[in-house]
Amino acid sequence: MDIERMRQRLKQKADGRAGMILIHDGIVRNSSRDGKPVKKIEVRADRQRLSDVLEEAKGLPGVLAIEVEIAEGLLEVGDDIMLLGVAGDIRENTIAALSHVLNRIKKEITSKKEYA
Repeated sequence: MDIERMRQRLKQKADGRAGMILIHDGIVRNSSRDGKPVKKIEVRADRQRLSDVLEEAKGLPGVLAIEVEIAEGLLEVGDDIMLLGVAGDIRENTIAALSHVLNRIKKEITSKKEYA
């Protein structure tokens, strides 16, 4: 995963219309949300559902381009799990779109299992 490469692709796709690009970089951390130690996680993604969610996201207000990369399989602490990038017209639309799509991906698309 390459944040700069994603940023450049989003900028190019937006063709000069973007006022903001946001990129979320999800990383494997060494503890769970409840503080338990984590050494590895296993990630799975429903690629067909992801395609549907991204297609819907293109219709959100102000969205000019959107991309996502999700690493699947067994990941180590410090590994990138997901890059999600949104190019949008103005700040309010871009922030709202990234938050909306990120939450849908976390709830509907990906599953993870943590290993201590």
